[in-house]
Amino acid sequence: MARFTAVVDTPAPPERTWKALTDWPSHGRWVPLTRVTVLTPSASGVGARFVGRTGLGPLAVDDPMEVVEWREPAPGVPGHCRVVKQGRVVLGEASFDVVEHARGSRVTWTEDVEIAPIRLTRPFGGLVALAGRLAFTRSLRAMARELA
Repeated sequence: MARFTAVVDTPAPPERTWKALTDWPSHGRWVPLTRVTVLTPSASGVGARFVGRTGLGPLAVDDPMEVVEWREPAPGVPGHCRVVKQGRVVLGEASFDVVEHARGSRVTWTEDVEIAPIRLTRPFGGLVALAGRLAFTRSLRAMARELA
């Protein structure tokens, strides 16, 4: 399994940053070549399901996910969300925390991911982790710029 963490500060308060992060379709504005579709009537809370489709045409990969932990930020309480990946190609889980920071909030995004076939992730785990950290840091910075 490849594990990576991306940390980015935003100029917005935790509640506003949380709202942006949990507006799943907005991720398409920050993550290149990605479109996110919510599959459940509600996009928030435990049980919400959505799918990220990344790529071009027939070279796209679906990444269906379900929210299994959800705690919105409140004064003195960090926000936390964890999703489980339920696809055939991208496996594992992702989580993010939103905490108050000196000039806004800090997002810490962590993923434990495997790419099917899993035997390919093991020898290339370091490369997958590096690529994931760079890509998610870039995407979170794009979100932070939008919140500015």
